[in-house]
Amino acid sequence: MEKFNKVTGVAAPLPMVNIDTDKIIPKQFLKTIARTGLAKGLFYELRTDESGKPTGDFVLDREPYTNAEILIAGDNFGCGSSREHAPWALQDFGIKVVIAPTFADIFYNNSFKNGMLLIKLSQEQVDNLMIVASDPENPEISVDLEKQEVYAPNGVVYPFVIDPFLKECLLDGLDDIGLTMQRGDTIGGFEGGQKNQQPWLYRDAS
Repeated sequence: MEKFNKVTGVAAPLPMVNIDTDKIIPKQFLKTIARTGLAKGLFYELRTDESGKPTGDFVLDREPYTNAEILIAGDNFGCGSSREHAPWALQDFGIKVVIAPTFADIFYNNSFKNGMLLIKLSQEQVDNLMIVASDPENPEISVDLEKQEVYAPNGVVYPFVIDPFLKECLLDGLDDIGLTMQRGDTIGGFEGGQKNQQPWLYRDAS
């Protein structure tokens, strides 16, 4: 997982509440375990007509938001069923940060485990950033994870709170596997001792 520190990029406004994971990535795109190629299914129902043809009306299909790295969303973002494809699809498009008043717990944890930063701000602060992002002439926002601050182009700074453990994992680029491998020597020592004391556990089953 890549280390996360700072992001400065186009912020796309998505003033919708209760966007569930099926809205983020519909079920027909869940047949793969690859993390690439999922951007085509991102917000598919919002970006296409009844025949599946792109309308070009959705915010991420309009300039300058086609290059968005930050998403400003409504309350309860990522609700619904658990699917890692949801953060994968956002990341495949290029989204690195989502800012909203609240997130569904499972989506929140899945996003951090995949290296995407989710920031909770007050409804008023999100509304203000939504206004900033809605200006296509200057929709750029900066996020500093180390300082835990969001910077709007009008000079306003919004501090945010994040769990220290989640912050450390993002800064160090550690997912669950990476965290486990940090204990590689300890694990190896345990397995070596167990192999000597209980060798039958390591016999070839064949």
